[in-house]
Amino acid sequence: MALIEVKNLKKKYSEGEAATVALHGVTFDVDAGEFVAIMGPSGSGKSTLLHILGFLDNQTSGTYHFDGKQIKDYEEEEVARIRNKKMGFVFQAFNLLPRTTVYQNVLLPLVYSDIPENEWDARVREAIKAVGLGARMDHEPSELSGGEKQRAAIARALVTDPQVIFADEPTGNLDSKSGQVIMEILQDLNERDGRTIILITHETYTAENAQRIIHMLDGEIEKDHIVEHRKSAKTKYEK
Repeated sequence: MALIEVKNLKKKYSEGEAATVALHGVTFDVDAGEFVAIMGPSGSGKSTLLHILGFLDNQTSGTYHFDGKQIKDYEEEEVARIRNKKMGFVFQAFNLLPRTTVYQNVLLPLVYSDIPENEWDARVREAIKAVGLGARMDHEPSELSGGEKQRAAIARALVTDPQVIFADEPTGNLDSKSGQVIMEILQDLNERDGRTIILITHETYTAENAQRIIHMLDGEIEKDHIVEHRKSAKTKYEK
């Protein structure tokens, strides 16, 4: 069943002669439980597309259905609720709060959710354990390596038990070893938990960890194919 359905999606910034068209009629579906990489060079439109898929921006025209309902039919409060409960976000820059522990960073999405407070502690600890950071729970971001910061960001994305995780260049600021750990965690979340993963990357070797790759160029889909020889990012991170 398609969790995400995009048809003839277009995005244009500003008007008139100075208008910039970021997306030119993009069409594709993503089934629940798929791991899809959207890749392309800088300026290809992949981050613009992710922002629309994650309810962080609106398309200029075309249709976008999430979980069977068109985005324009959602009330504003419902959009915020879905983004908090059904979507998790992981960014290249980590976006962790400084001078705040891993535990407190992971807790934050729950504060804005409708999840009962008596469930918060168990959820936070489970999410942190899932990314192998149990021993770092009381550490602040300044005390973590880049890879550990990204693992904390993934735990924060997981804590509300979302249907889909959007990962925007999650290995971009990491060395190859730390990046491999991040990709293994994402693969585990997809294979073990059946979580839908949408990965944005410009790196072929990172995209090949996914089941399917959508190649973008100049705001259009250049190619959409299944990964025949999918990489397995097996490492020895502590689960």
